[in-house]
Amino acid sequence: MESFRAFRIHEESKKIVARFEQLKLDDLSPGDVVVRVTHSDINYKDALAATGAGKILRRYPLVGGIDFAGVVESSADSRYSAGDPVLVTGCGLSETHDGGYAQYARVKGDWVIPMPPGLDAAAAMALGTAGFTAAYAIHRMEQNGQTPERGPIVVTGASGGVGSIAIDMLAGRGYQVVAVSGKASSSDYLKTLGAATILLRQEIDFGSRPLEAARFAGAIDNVGGEMLTWLTRTVDFWGNIASIGLAGSAELKTTVMPFILRGVSLLGINSGATPRPARLEVWKRIATDLRPRHLDRIVTRTISFDDLPGAFAAYLDGRVTGRTVVKIAK
Repeated sequence: MESFRAFRIHEESKKIVARFEQLKLDDLSPGDVVVRVTHSDINYKDALAATGAGKILRRYPLVGGIDFAGVVESSADSRYSAGDPVLVTGCGLSETHDGGYAQYARVKGDWVIPMPPGLDAAAAMALGTAGFTAAYAIHRMEQNGQTPERGPIVVTGASGGVGSIAIDMLAGRGYQVVAVSGKASSSDYLKTLGAATILLRQEIDFGSRPLEAARFAGAIDNVGGEMLTWLTRTVDFWGNIASIGLAGSAELKTTVMPFILRGVSLLGINSGATPRPARLEVWKRIATDLRPRHLDRIVTRTISFDDLPGAFAAYLDGRVTGRTVVKIAK
């Protein structure tokens, strides 16, 4: 195989520097399956990694991109054959292993997900880690007894990738969805995805008591900090809170009262380290009963590989609504 193009992240003089380079297969992390990458995406984590705004990479240099989809080029794993459409999300990509911002990727066979019927590479990356995380949160909540009949589910960070997809998936499953966003301008967008009610973050009275009046049957939280604390106080008996992100803060200051008096469950969602059986099951659901109905609205940008470096700043500034798909193959 001749050299190919990759967007690689380095640490130089204690600074993070990311740039396009020509690599060969031997330059990539080891793996059983080589994939010709056609599509990737941008997650908040990708922006942190590429800019150095967050310490994501555990070693340098690495190819960026925590997700990719494409076609198997070659495989030493008997489960896959050349030409198979596949996807990979998380699994240490762009943390400890070269990621998906390259024309070719090489990964362990256990990480590879056969493309579910009904999805293609573009749709898979419209979903990506964000879609998988949203689906996994709903899956875990429902395993723990969440049903639409029990009442409304609140989604924070609603206009982001995970939030947007979670709203769409929940509404499709029959849940009444309350969307929390700091962007008043996104209200119409969130309603088109299925949100029944919009709460503006700046208008919320977070209160201070260990338990406030119960308002929600469950929650998917992308924010952390004061927002997650408020959710622990306001989720009703036996409700589930799926903790996904820390866009606001990594801190959580609460009491045991919600857990021992209301039986609230706080579910930690780590999409990157999800066991393979659960990963396969959730992707199956993403292609069927959890398939978003408005993916064309959630994907607000499709960019070329060339445009990738200039796309990260908007994520760090909180200016992104929905999802960005990156076309690796021309």
